[in-house]
Amino acid sequence: MAEKALPSPGGGITPLQQMLASGTGAILTSLFVTPLDVVKIRLQAQRTPFSKALPARSVPWGTQQATWKCFLYCNGLMDHLYVCQNGSSCTPWYKAPTCFTGTLDAFVKITRYEGIRSLWSGLPPTLVMAVPATVIYFTTYDQLRDYLQARAGSRGPHIPLLAGALARLGAVTVISPLELIRTKMQSRQLSYRELGVCIQSAVAQDGWLSLWRGWGPTVLRDVPFSALYWFNYELVREWLCGQAKLDKATFTISFTSGAVSGTVAAVLTLPFDVVKTQRQIELGDSEVRPAAASKPSSTWLLMRRIHAESGTRGLFAGFLPRVIKVAPACAIMISTYEFGKTFFQKLNQERRLRGV
Repeated sequence: MAEKALPSPGGGITPLQQMLASGTGAILTSLFVTPLDVVKIRLQAQRTPFSKALPARSVPWGTQQATWKCFLYCNGLMDHLYVCQNGSSCTPWYKAPTCFTGTLDAFVKITRYEGIRSLWSGLPPTLVMAVPATVIYFTTYDQLRDYLQARAGSRGPHIPLLAGALARLGAVTVISPLELIRTKMQSRQLSYRELGVCIQSAVAQDGWLSLWRGWGPTVLRDVPFSALYWFNYELVREWLCGQAKLDKATFTISFTSGAVSGTVAAVLTLPFDVVKTQRQIELGDSEVRPAAASKPSSTWLLMRRIHAESGTRGLFAGFLPRVIKVAPACAIMISTYEFGKTFFQKLNQERRLRGV
């Protein structure tokens, strides 16, 4: 009976209002989480400057030998692959080096010497894809969950699991080719006309599926993560509401539920995250050096290789940084999203009462 007492979180608002709530949550999440990743990238750049990066000797669009580096940039919503040439196209990350002794020191020195805006370096271009992807994902999840609950006539725990997996699969499938196109433009510094020729050539040579390169490892990490996240989120939120004897989750309950479920999902899917990171770097390398790039390893072969070289610990490398990044990102995103939905529910209710 307690299960039926909780109202459907997506009830009483329109899909457009769900999109506005998720879009607002996406922007706030990226504003909070991006500085953590900018500091991480600057610390990594200090350890491996361009003098130690891999030279690209087979670049067909340039005659001079260039030095390239691929790295992942995360704004709290999704990972973006960046390819830098001699540091010139990535000046926000590879400025005249400042010597950092640690994370806190990096925060202080970047703010003091480069201005506080430097902590959000490179954020606006990533939001062009990250915000729509998040809007598609959260709106689709709510719509699917409500539809499946109505069809099943119950609110079983398997419904968030299924809705979360399908929503993430859809979002990744829509965004994956756009992210590949962005990587091509950024790595080869192509105009839109040149980009069109490049895409036509890739499709003619390898077919339309070539636009979804890197889709497999992303799906393998993001779909299980999403299924586990929503499954645990709904359970934890319902349990906390029961403990507090509340019919509806408060901002604090949503925040806590998001952090807990995000942490659990991040830990359980960490091996897939390690593999996805390796595959994304391989993808960037193949864009920079297409003639020299080897065929990417399959996900399972790569996982077996990491396990053979580093054991089980290798598959769980980066455990603490991932949890530190994912937990607050999930907490901020879901609590802001739920707050936005509650706001629109009250607004709609007031409009209905005024119309009576």
